[in-house]
Amino acid sequence: MFERGERVVVRGELLELIGRFTAGLRAAGLGPGRGIALDTAVSPEGFAAQIAAHVLGCRVVGLRPGLTPPQLAHILDQDIAAVVTDAPRAELRTAAGDARLLVLGPELLSDHEAPVARGRFDDPAVVTFTSGSTGTPKGTVFDYRAMTANWAWQSPSWTERTAELAAGYQRFLLFGTLASAVVQEHLALCLLSGGTAVIPIGPPEFPRVLQELEITACLLTVPRLHQLLDIARERDLGLSAARMLLVAGSPLAPGKLAEAHALIGPAVHLGYGQTEVGMISLLSAADIAAHPEAASSVGRPWPGMRVEIRDADGRPLPDGQEGEVWVQVPQALTGYWRDPAETADVLRGDRVRTRDIGRFDEGGFLHLTGRARDVIIVNAIVHYAGPIERALAAHPAVDQSYVIGAPDEGTGEAIHAYVVPAAGAVPDGDSLRALVSAELGAAASPATITAIRDVPLTPAGKPDKQALQALRTIPGPR
Repeated sequence: MFERGERVVVRGELLELIGRFTAGLRAAGLGPGRGIALDTAVSPEGFAAQIAAHVLGCRVVGLRPGLTPPQLAHILDQDIAAVVTDAPRAELRTAAGDARLLVLGPELLSDHEAPVARGRFDDPAVVTFTSGSTGTPKGTVFDYRAMTANWAWQSPSWTERTAELAAGYQRFLLFGTLASAVVQEHLALCLLSGGTAVIPIGPPEFPRVLQELEITACLLTVPRLHQLLDIARERDLGLSAARMLLVAGSPLAPGKLAEAHALIGPAVHLGYGQTEVGMISLLSAADIAAHPEAASSVGRPWPGMRVEIRDADGRPLPDGQEGEVWVQVPQALTGYWRDPAETADVLRGDRVRTRDIGRFDEGGFLHLTGRARDVIIVNAIVHYAGPIERALAAHPAVDQSYVIGAPDEGTGEAIHAYVVPAAGAVPDGDSLRALVSAELGAAASPATITAIRDVPLTPAGKPDKQALQALRTIPGPR
């Protein structure tokens, strides 16, 4: 069930909402294969509308917060028949174009029909848009076959390990956005295990929200964990109810995880996953206690996940050798929306290239050591370096630009830019950041911008991005 303040929506009421939204969306002309975008708050109604769209067999697109107007327009130009929203703001009306705008309310709730699944296995069920390597949002597609096989939503097939995990979700803090594949996966664990999805009133204030709402399970970004640790060094957090505090989204230093276990307790888990395949592995305090060498890992593969390390030619490597992480799982993506080249690069038969670099140790724990793609994960959101570099280079005061990521306690990782000024020019940091924000969103704006005269090169003659990190303190060209 769902809980928000004094309001509680029990299972029967939620099923009633789903049935009414099913009737309303079908009356609006939606059905198998039709595209529908959801721009809703985290609420029982938002969730029910999403499930109703799946009942009808629609292609569901969640609109995440923070999209720029061009990004929003691009997503809604992808054969979207209708947009469901709580509040039809001006930029949404403009971007919707010919798509029908449907407001959550009486228009969609006037009738009721028993929800009967109409989805076709090979039809797209969900398209999750993230920032793309070209700066245009990239859509990760899951068909109804993959959705049906998703481990979290199939409680009759839960393994003992999954059931043990789900038992910690009696009161799951639900916040952020329903457009997140990670949120959906863990919301399923809560609802299907008989738990309560607890929605805070207003932005959640940590750790107070965990204490006051007696939360047992919560998704945490690395920066959020750092925030909790800062407070925990001064006083007890009072999180005795916590059973599953899952930290994910960006790299976490082993020392920080050990400190979290010491100051917060064994409820803190480290997860590793990707939108394309879901949760890949999980590391617990018990794992580390039994296998101290696992402290630098991201845990063992989750049940149902076949994880391999392969070389540059796609050949499996033995434990201990470093290579690219490949995953085989029934709920993997079908491909990328209208992007056959990217699909062919990532999907290799029934396996998915994560483009992360790692190795297995003798105990079966997965250790990540790098990335095969140029991405920076800020506040659990993937940003590609290329579009940021191109945006900076478009400024008349910039001749060349390079972007790297580095660990950051405030955001998990941070974006750092290095620019070679155009002849006679002095780049202004504020105008450069404004340019990036306008094109890619404020979240892509660099934390630092450093002017350099020359770009360090590798022996192969390519920009040496590792060497650039040492130049971050240079205030301008020398």
